[in-house]
Amino acid sequence: MTSSESPLTGSAALSAFGAHPVFLHAHPDDESISTGGTIAALRAAGVDVTVITGTRGEQGEVVPGPLAALEGSPALGPHRVTELNIALAALGGPAHHFLGSTPARMANRPDREYADSGMRWAASGFAEAAGDAADDSLSLSGLDEEFADLSATLPHGITAVVGYDALGGYGHPDHVRMHELGLRTAREGALPYFAIVEPRVPDGAAESASGPAPSVEDVLRLDVTPQLAAKVAAMAAHATQLTIDHSADGTPWFVLSGGQRHPVGALEQYRRLL
Repeated sequence: MTSSESPLTGSAALSAFGAHPVFLHAHPDDESISTGGTIAALRAAGVDVTVITGTRGEQGEVVPGPLAALEGSPALGPHRVTELNIALAALGGPAHHFLGSTPARMANRPDREYADSGMRWAASGFAEAAGDAADDSLSLSGLDEEFADLSATLPHGITAVVGYDALGGYGHPDHVRMHELGLRTAREGALPYFAIVEPRVPDGAAESASGPAPSVEDVLRLDVTPQLAAKVAAMAAHATQLTIDHSADGTPWFVLSGGQRHPVGALEQYRRLL
């Protein structure tokens, strides 16, 4: 951001998304962790929001505890769909579709499910492809087919596309693919594209890891404190992926399957890339 640019905050930031933004996410839980407060604020303001999820997250690790037996089983994907439905209701009930399933499926093709590509942690500290993703995984399926599926469900009058940066936030191949789809959608539709600023990744990591991003035009900073209870409830619904904990002063934190502990963000930020 240059010295002549200043971030948009408050109602100005919220209005930047327009009357019908589309949020693109890779797996159930991403919508709540990364953008839950924004979605809840938009829905509270009467904005029509659509969330598109790329996969069912069936390769995800499961937190230790009573749900741990789901990890690696055929039941994990359907269970995460149920979690997602509960989370979306907590966020105000945005419209939702899975990529590849009607109506987010190209015409004259049977529905399909894009498989979770899985990941592994690289020495860099970022995620990378695990090397064993199936041919029908989101990251390896044809971009043109996925784009046709996404285009089939985009509502008339869409006003913005919200997705990941060039690194996919932290490197997961499915996140990177959803970024590619979102950026293509925004370019071909002459729409603004807002990239989520991932608070758990050092600033500028996407650019250094995957080459320069498009020029930044705007920065949006949303204080979602009024929506924090809704965001926490939505995150808590994803009980296979995280647990909610509170510090002594009542501040909510979330703990991932690997034990990583992070505060629930009361500030959600975006960079406009297009």
